[in-house]
Amino acid sequence: MGNKSNFKPLKIGNLKLNTNVMLAPMAGITDTVLRQIVRKYAKTALLATEMISSEALKISGKHSICDYEEAEKPLIFQISGHKPDLMAESAVKLEKKADIIDINMGCPVGKIVKNFDGSKLMTDLKLASSIIEAVKNSVKKPVSIKCRLGWDCNTKNYIEFAKMAEDAGADALIVHGRTRSQMYSGQADWQAIGEIKNIIKIPVIANGDIDSPQKAEQCLEITNCDGIAVGRAVLGNPFIINQIEHYLKTEEILAEQTLKEKLADALLHCQMEMNYKGKIQGIKFMRKFFVQYIKGIRGACHYREKLVKVDSLNELKNIFDEIICNV
Repeated sequence: MGNKSNFKPLKIGNLKLNTNVMLAPMAGITDTVLRQIVRKYAKTALLATEMISSEALKISGKHSICDYEEAEKPLIFQISGHKPDLMAESAVKLEKKADIIDINMGCPVGKIVKNFDGSKLMTDLKLASSIIEAVKNSVKKPVSIKCRLGWDCNTKNYIEFAKMAEDAGADALIVHGRTRSQMYSGQADWQAIGEIKNIIKIPVIANGDIDSPQKAEQCLEITNCDGIAVGRAVLGNPFIINQIEHYLKTEEILAEQTLKEKLADALLHCQMEMNYKGKIQGIKFMRKFFVQYIKGIRGACHYREKLVKVDSLNELKNIFDEIICNV
């Protein structure tokens, strides 16, 4: 454990990175604001946008989800959809902004799969292949695929899917170690991700249940993957990407943030969202994050009730001051 030689910089297509850690794309979570806060600490990690609907991009021509700052790079733009031509069009529109184009074939949410998007594409390998080929042929930037292990426990087709993706021209595979039916329950199957790594030559990035530097290292040792993707662990803890990246490069475990430092990030996060989305929408959007920033503290339930109703920055500051004084 803690072997520095395990760190190998990712190379995806023609893109060379000085990291093997990425922020996983999460709808409603990984917007430009959160990415900027992650980047404040993690200087080289690969970041990812929220899922961008190819249908929405066609209708509007522009979408706020596509907003970004140069400081966020290297940056993956993730697109979703089930129409090869439209997915290719979306990739072309985003190519100048993106370092990598990622195709979502892993989202398990009902409203996504009912349109035959996301993880539903794992049930139709011919269509999935057509989408990958269409996107790959339309852009010069590397193309990655985000997937799961299959639709459910009876249809785990991750080996077949991985071979198909590689044959269709994908430059990398980002694999969440659960099936669609599992959603986010149970444990991620890192052994299965390791099986994928063993049978394809393109880089494989492991995703699922990586919430500490030690877990990141353990996942890399079990899967032999080229990198890891961190998702839900970043909620209320944008510092975690830096902790993991630093440990994999140096074997040194950075100290956890103090409560004061965490709440300072929460306040900054809120201020930036209010500037970006507007005062009312910004603070409403942030309510789901506040409860994550105070997770595990004494009296969290009491403060949670206040934070889910907070509607001004001054009120938020007062609650945070109370927490710091009393915890």
